[in-house]
Amino acid sequence: MSDMGIRNSGMASNPASPTSDRVAAGASGTRPRRIGASWIAAAVLLVAACWAPFELAPFHTFQLSLAMVYAVALLGLNLLVGHTGQISLGHGAFFAVGAYTAAVMMDRWDTPYPLTLPVAAVVAFVLGIGLGIPALRLRGLYLALVTLAIAIFLVPLLKRFESVTGGSMGLTLDKPRPPAWSGLAEDQWLYFLALAVTVVSYLLVAGLLRSRVGRALHAVRDNEIAAEVTGVRPAFYKTLAFAWGAMFAGAAGCVYIWVIGYVSPDSFTLTLSITLLAGLVVGGLGGQWGPLLGGLFVMYVPSFAQDVNQAAPGVIFGLLIIAVMYLAPNGLAGLVGRAAHWLGFRVRKGRTHAH
Repeated sequence: MSDMGIRNSGMASNPASPTSDRVAAGASGTRPRRIGASWIAAAVLLVAACWAPFELAPFHTFQLSLAMVYAVALLGLNLLVGHTGQISLGHGAFFAVGAYTAAVMMDRWDTPYPLTLPVAAVVAFVLGIGLGIPALRLRGLYLALVTLAIAIFLVPLLKRFESVTGGSMGLTLDKPRPPAWSGLAEDQWLYFLALAVTVVSYLLVAGLLRSRVGRALHAVRDNEIAAEVTGVRPAFYKTLAFAWGAMFAGAAGCVYIWVIGYVSPDSFTLTLSITLLAGLVVGGLGGQWGPLLGGLFVMYVPSFAQDVNQAAPGVIFGLLIIAVMYLAPNGLAGLVGRAAHWLGFRVRKGRTHAH
């Protein structure tokens, strides 16, 4: 599909149409200001993230590292669910593929840990294509059931090949050690590795979504038939979305191994896939901040539920999800956006009264 075909699909010819108004607003500077505010917020958040490991206790630094790992995995799931409109209950399986790829390379072949990241991402990408092509004929609940089956049979499969995966006992690995020149403790070094992968992943996804490919993904999500009429190939882009989602999950699984230093099949049960999907929905589908907020949710809320009630943490976890969905139907990102809009309105109103 041509670039103009995607941009112009659905655009009314009436110059006074809402679409024209949005274009005019962008030309007058509204969109650049919004993008500028977003970049400022990202820069402030990055500075705070760089400062955090020097002020936090090692365990809290470890928790934030894991939250960023989950955020990278949710970036991939957001591409598939939030931006392409597909449903996946097997994202944890690709997370496990990346983790075991890195673990086997480090344990069996003594591969330097930086080299495991691209390999884990590529292996998950290829597997995503292999599983995405057969799933093209499926959608909705049928696709969800297929991806659910992937997550279910993965754990016994990993346990079966004990000579490679370590079976039920898993594999224990040496964590990446900080170089002498860095002057960092181990937890701080691992934190910055996770932060670097998170930042690069966010930049890659942002560039992808602003490209012609991103517009094609959104066209498939909004109306698959209309997208095909205008020249978009839904099968091609849905397969790519599946593969890209798997790739980011595989990269996240690799960094997970760096941070944890241990891998076992029981770490990647069906619960992980469901928790990741719940975290994305709670964080905010289709938004740029949704995966990050979802990663924080996946990391901290189960621990909070365990502290509240050790006998039934799942009940507390479920009730918290229901409460968040009731208070913020568009996710935490939508809630934060509305709060920021309200605060900006109050500030502008105060300036108006002052003058």
